[in-house]
Amino acid sequence: MTTWTNDELTRIEHAEELQMAPSRRDGTPRTPVPIWVVRDGDDLYVRSFRGGAGAWYRTAQASHQGRISSGGVTKDVTLAEVTDSGVNDRIDAAYRAKYGRYGARYINPMVASRDTTLRLLPR
Repeated sequence: MTTWTNDELTRIEHAEELQMAPSRRDGTPRTPVPIWVVRDGDDLYVRSFRGGAGAWYRTAQASHQGRISSGGVTKDVTLAEVTDSGVNDRIDAAYRAKYGRYGARYINPMVASRDTTLRLLPR
């Protein structure tokens, strides 16, 4: 497993959205969907706006593999589930800070779906 470069972290962090194409069980990618992405230190995180019912999330949860594109960076990634409440508290704050301008209608579901938090690990 590799790590993100500083340039990749910065470019993805400052992008408005990330294109997520999780891999199906047979290894083929789903059609990419735009989702929000946040940075915490040297890590990148995503969540499902629709919680566990999100189609892209269900695929990601089954395979734990995917391909992302954001800020001019395209990478194959491993999708690691996050259960640590301290990390999730920081991710909640990161979503509020980055996307709070969209209002409660959008930010509240992202904070409420913390059980879908996935850490993006470059491959």
